[in-house]
Amino acid sequence: MVADPRRSGQPDWLDMDAGPVVRPYTVTGGRVKPASGFDLVAFVVAAPLDRVDLAPLQPEHRAIIEVAQRPVAVAELSARVDLALGVVRVLLGDLLSAGLVASYEPQPAASLPDNDILQAVVNGLRAL
Repeated sequence: MVADPRRSGQPDWLDMDAGPVVRPYTVTGGRVKPASGFDLVAFVVAAPLDRVDLAPLQPEHRAIIEVAQRPVAVAELSARVDLALGVVRVLLGDLLSAGLVASYEPQPAASLPDNDILQAVVNGLRAL
């Protein structure tokens, strides 16, 4: 096996092109299920930064809190912090249980108005 001259003296977990490689289960402490389920389209919003002590939090938790200062969907949050969706869900569960984020789930389709009602509203608006 020939050693890569760019990596001489570098630990195996550090890749010169990609930066440090950290496995997702390391970030979540081995957990794979969040404390509470988060739908992909659920919105989360973090507590204001001036009310949160970021020092004891992991860097990934801090990144989520910073991005979620404005309401953001879980799927978008995952993309913006560049973490796997499963990891973000577990970390959001941590933050939710600590009271640092709030979650807003979308309404179930059964509670939305019937298509006939919506069509009647559209027809009524057109008649104006």
